[in-house]
Amino acid sequence: MPHTSISRSFAAICAVVLCVAPAFAQSQKAGDALRRDIEYARDKVYPALVNIGIVVRSYSGGRARRGAGAGSGVIVSPAGHVLTNFHVAGHTVRITCTLPTGERIDADVVAHDPLTDLSVLKLRLGERKSDDPLPFATLGDSSKLRVGEYVLAMGNPLSLSSSLTLGVVSNTGRVFTNFQGTDLEEMDLGEGEVTGLFTRWIQHDALILPGNSGGPLVNLHGEVIGINELGGNGVGFAIPSNLANRVLTQVLARGEVIRGWLGITVLPVGKLGRDVGALVSSVVGGSPADRAGVRPGDLLLAIDDRPVEVRFVEQVPELYERIAELRPGVPCRLSIERGDGTQELRVEVARMEPFLGEEREFKAFGVTARAITGPMALARRFPDTRGVLLTGLRPGFAFELARPRMRPGDVVTSFAGQSIGGLDDFARALAAAKKRPKDAQLVVAYRRGEQEWLTLVKPPQDEPQKSGGRLRKPWLGVQAQVLTRKLAKALGLKGTKGFRVTQVYRGTEAAKAGLRPGDIITSVDGEELEASRERDAQELRLAIEDLVIGETCELGVLRAGKKQTLKVVLQESPASIRDVKSAKDSTFEFAVRELTFMDGVKNRWPVDQKGVLVVDCTSGGWANMAGLRVGDLIVEIQDQPVSDVAAFEARMKAVGAARPKVVKVFVRRGHRTHFVFIEPDWSSAD
Repeated sequence: MPHTSISRSFAAICAVVLCVAPAFAQSQKAGDALRRDIEYARDKVYPALVNIGIVVRSYSGGRARRGAGAGSGVIVSPAGHVLTNFHVAGHTVRITCTLPTGERIDADVVAHDPLTDLSVLKLRLGERKSDDPLPFATLGDSSKLRVGEYVLAMGNPLSLSSSLTLGVVSNTGRVFTNFQGTDLEEMDLGEGEVTGLFTRWIQHDALILPGNSGGPLVNLHGEVIGINELGGNGVGFAIPSNLANRVLTQVLARGEVIRGWLGITVLPVGKLGRDVGALVSSVVGGSPADRAGVRPGDLLLAIDDRPVEVRFVEQVPELYERIAELRPGVPCRLSIERGDGTQELRVEVARMEPFLGEEREFKAFGVTARAITGPMALARRFPDTRGVLLTGLRPGFAFELARPRMRPGDVVTSFAGQSIGGLDDFARALAAAKKRPKDAQLVVAYRRGEQEWLTLVKPPQDEPQKSGGRLRKPWLGVQAQVLTRKLAKALGLKGTKGFRVTQVYRGTEAAKAGLRPGDIITSVDGEELEASRERDAQELRLAIEDLVIGETCELGVLRAGKKQTLKVVLQESPASIRDVKSAKDSTFEFAVRELTFMDGVKNRWPVDQKGVLVVDCTSGGWANMAGLRVGDLIVEIQDQPVSDVAAFEARMKAVGAARPKVVKVFVRRGHRTHFVFIEPDWSSAD
């Protein structure tokens, strides 16, 4: 290549480098600026992030069950208030918050708001051991958020504490609609409890995993602009901070969220070619709107002279929130268009009720029941809210044994002559029934669909107590096999009959007498044994059982081809599982029994091993949730020895009286020892 061409090429390359270099430097500066913004936002909010560990109570099969769970939250006040999701904290009996520093603080529920899927908690700051100031985050203005802004999602995904991911805002007013895009679709939190009625979600692409729920979505100014709700496949959704702030403000002022209710649902008017108003699509019978004369098909133009504009489905939640802000008990004016005319209607605003009523367990009767709310009665087409809805029947307990049979979904309206208006009436009626004679037949009236049924229920029956009585028999304390003809011949003992000892149990009289595995027993008290076939396997046992416990018997034994006589004191045969005493703790929901001799043999425990064996540990009970297992040998409770069932019952009675926060149980498990820490909710034991 000529020199001039090389010079021109070099000059061109230099020109490109000179052009790219400033762009690269500018890009690097932008990257450095973003990193600084992320660090700033992180430092403002991350210390206030909490990992929420929960104990959840659910009801199924006629009983309460507990389970562990986890979620996220954020401290939003110096007084220790925490915002999180209702689906994290809504059905809990215990909440523990862990800060990024590792500090753990228990928390109480201040209020739940299922309609926004938010819960407000309060940290027990009086129990703090640290003197450090409590970190808290600031709620920002989510209405200022713009598509394309960077956001940070903080939380505890998959129960891994204190995580942060980066994303951008994809949409600031997302709603979930039907396929046609004309009607809202709310999220079901279970059993008909829905959320999202007032929510225009912040959609973003910061990574969200299970466990992130309730954690903060943060802008680069270090403000919480959302509470993360759900996500997956690269899409996340958060509750806007302005909605969360309105919930928080009400809770701090009143201790609860109070909303107005008219009883209407609406659709956007865009399909009608209009720009203003909202189309009334349904009116709840007996609701304030119904009583005021509102009809489906009316166009709602204004509320208290303030215009209504629902052209698109994304505007529906805003109108519902406006209605919710109306004060219950205070009249409002609705301007509606019907046909060719308009009219003003005066509506008495009612208070919005929760959908699901309280659910309780009535352990002695093996039944769970729920209070009936107005919305529930409407959804299930009940005539009114009186009675209680049965949600579960426990097999083998009073309600499950009722004849005619009852089932979940039945509404109990009367029990043993007492009218049932709600859960408190039901609780009083059942408490009174427990004092009735065990053979009493209690009449229960219940509604199933349109039918009115009667059935009979017996009061709770006491569990039968085991007597521990059994037939006492003499026992040798060995295991043995028949010396068959072929085996005898192979051992050079042709013609010899009897039993070859395969095991001598430790600590038995046979072991003390010197009987060994490999010995061949040929006689018992001078009587020759005739066993030589497999079907003769019971001859030795029957020969021993013909003798007397405590007496000495003489065994004719062949050992290494030499005849010997061993004297063995016959002892009582060990108790079987069905012979030993057992006990059940109803608070922690587990059962134990005393040890049998064979338990020690099977597990190779010391001969003098004491304790009680766990034989049942109900799924979802406190003991089960703490990790107690069937087969565990309980040796100590609260550092006190447990030698037998009587000692176990005494220890558990003392625990019930003291009601400690943590019950320490020391067990043998397999070849190791282990500690189990049971943390009950004592209020549920009352």
